[in-house]
Parts: sequence; C-alpha cells; structure tokens
Amino acid sequence: MAKSALLKSSLAKKYWMAFSGLFLCLFLVGHLFGNFQLLLPVGDAARDQFNEYALFMTSNPLIKVLSYLTYFSIIFHAIDGLMLTIRNRKARPQGYVNFKPSANTVWASRNMGVLGTVILAFIVVHLYMFWGQMKFGELKDNLYTTANDQEVADLYTLTIQTFQDPQMGLIWAILYGIAMLAIAFHLSHGFASGFQSLGVNHPKYNGFIRKIGYAFAVLIPLGFAIIPFYIYFVLDKI
Repeated sequence: MAKSALLKSSLAKKYWMAFSGLFLCLFLVGHLFGNFQLLLPVGDAARDQFNEYALFMTSNPLIKVLSYLTYFSIIFHAIDGLMLTIRNRKARPQGYVNFKPSANTVWASRNMGVLGTVILAFIVVHLYMFWGQMKFGELKDNLYTTANDQEVADLYTLTIQTFQDPQMGLIWAILYGIAMLAIAFHLSHGFASGFQSLGVNHPKYNGFIRKIGYAFAVLIPLGFAIIPFYIYFVLDKI
C-alpha cells in the first residue's frame, strides 16, 4: 500500500524524472561524440570508423544493457512528463479568467510537455530512419567487411545520403535542427530542475548549476544540429 502511494505521488515522479533526465543527458554527450565522426572527410576510413562504432554500440553486451536502459528512460521520461504536465494544468486555478503564469517561470518550464512531445516524435522518426534500417531493414542483410575484418552494416552511407539527398536532404536537416531547438529549450529548464528535484538546491550552488545547464542546453543541441547541415553544404558528395 505504501509503495503504491509512493509511486503515485508527484514527489516520486519528480525523482524518477530527474534521474531519467540526467541519465539521458549523459547519453546525449556520448551520442554526440560518436556522431562527430560523420564530419570526417568522405572515404573508406571514415566509413569504416563510423560503422565499426555503430556495430560496437549495438553489439557490446554492456552497451546493449545501457541502450535498453536508455530506451526505458526515454519512454518513462516522456510518459511521466506528460502525466505531470496534465496534473499541473488540472491544479491551476482555471476558474480565474485572468490567471497568468508566475513571473518566475519561463516559457520552457511552462511548455515541457509540448517540448517533450516534439522530442519524442523526433526520436521515433530518427530510430526508424537509421537504427531501424540497420537492425531490421535492408542494411541488416547487406553487410560489408571493413579494413579491420569486421562485418558491418553501412549506416554511414545511409546517413550521409539521407542528408545529401537533392530533394529531401535540406528538409531533413531543417527538421533535425527544429528538433534540436526543442531539445535545447527542454534542457534549459530540465538540467537545473533535475538537480533541484534531487535535493541539490542551495544558493551557493544554484547559480553555477544554472549556468552549466544553459551551456549544456546550447552546446549539445548545437553540436547535433551542425552535423546534418555540414553534411549537406560542406561534405563531399558520395
């Protein structure tokens, strides 16, 4: 009974949101550094390096466990965030026509549910276009052998061709950039909020954490957003 009440409480949900959100921040950093390999000059070396990285990320037992934890975190974070948003809106004084958000709140904090929905839609499309093709699509049955004698799916070529496509490449890059903007707004509030929910809340540290959070919210999404535009405008065609 007590356990059920704890799981249903807003406080418990905020703890789970904080843990899953901060874990996903770590995932974003690792994923970004892996994706930076797409900026290497086009050639067999870049192709092999990125595809071997993709193979490692999908076959190493420890990484697979972390991947499943990541998928769970994404699903839980999205669903629980939506539930918290619905609960918070129900708690607002809707009877007052002139109700206005507190001056201490910012746009991102008031729209975390909307931002989370946009991000979740992006993740679904992103996984379908790339990870899904590697695990269940044509790439799964068309392996090639790298210079290091590893049989890999050619995710590198699929990614480069997607963003270099004459008709859709720039559109995909723009949509990708919009998704990164949503992630930036989400992180601008969520990073510091996660620490605060876990009890790291003291005047001595709050300002520093907020600054780190804003820097993280700008640099990480910007790093991701640069990649498709670089592929479309700068990288040699393949």
